[in-house]
Amino acid sequence: MVGISDRKKALRARLEKVLETYHNCLIVSATNIGSNQMQQIRIALRGKAVLLMGKNTMIRKVVREYSQEHNPKLAALLPFVVGNVGFIFTNGNLSEIRRAVEDNKVPAAARVGTIAPGDCFIPAGPTGLDPGQTAFFQALQIATKIVKGAVEIINEVHLLKKGDKVSASAVSLLSKLDIKPFFYNMQVQRVYEDGTVYDVAILDMTPDDLMRRFFNGVNKLSALSLAIGQPNLATLPHSFARAFKKMLALAVTTDLDFKEAKPYKEYLADPAAFAAKHGGGAAAAPAGGAAPAKAEKKEEKKKEEESDEDIGLGGGLFGDD
Repeated sequence: MVGISDRKKALRARLEKVLETYHNCLIVSATNIGSNQMQQIRIALRGKAVLLMGKNTMIRKVVREYSQEHNPKLAALLPFVVGNVGFIFTNGNLSEIRRAVEDNKVPAAARVGTIAPGDCFIPAGPTGLDPGQTAFFQALQIATKIVKGAVEIINEVHLLKKGDKVSASAVSLLSKLDIKPFFYNMQVQRVYEDGTVYDVAILDMTPDDLMRRFFNGVNKLSALSLAIGQPNLATLPHSFARAFKKMLALAVTTDLDFKEAKPYKEYLADPAAFAAKHGGGAAAAPAGGAAPAKAEKKEEKKKEEESDEDIGLGGGLFGDD
């Protein structure tokens, strides 16, 4: 038999080794995780990461001493060594390790007093129970009927909602119907990465999300800088655009000329020639040019309507009253 002191020494040696070898860590919750499921997770992580479980007091002691002697960054882990937690040490891709851990789900029966990890529905249809169980369903206010000598549930029943406390009657009903409504897996709570601990939701962010947030910040910076008159790199595109507009306004109203202003001056001088030169037609015509054409169409339509009305001024088909 291996003594307690020997197990502590072995855990200490193993923990010190992984702290020295790996720079990143996932802090996971091992609530409702059985030994068989734990073994399956270890197999899935083999060669990629190391899953380490142990008493929190022992882990805190080793991490504290190792951080003081070798790596002060590891002190960031200490506040999170609380409850039924484990540690997955790795130098690989944290998102892939997290996916491998959380995808390992095991169906489990409901237990009295536990918190439902998700919604639970009882499907409509035959239950296979004899009519003597009708009173049980009536006590739970579940509508049933007897079909071919068996109890049948008429409508789907939302038995438990996520976060509800599982009652004894719910457990009894689920066991009678042989339903295992929940799936338990190891949940990643926090991520430790080279001295920084952050929420696991950050791993869900894609490069597009990061770029969107970055440009959102740049837009806010440029708007604030323009409002207070403080030029910087973020305001340069806006400053150049405003300067070009002012130069263009001067060019089209005076004899000032530069390369970028020539197309605008040509168009203002002769819109028809500009449209023909640039493969125009209706597509190259200015937005204002479409208005007269529309007005002409409206006038023609109006005249046609008036001429139609003039046909029947006599009142009858042959012009009689």
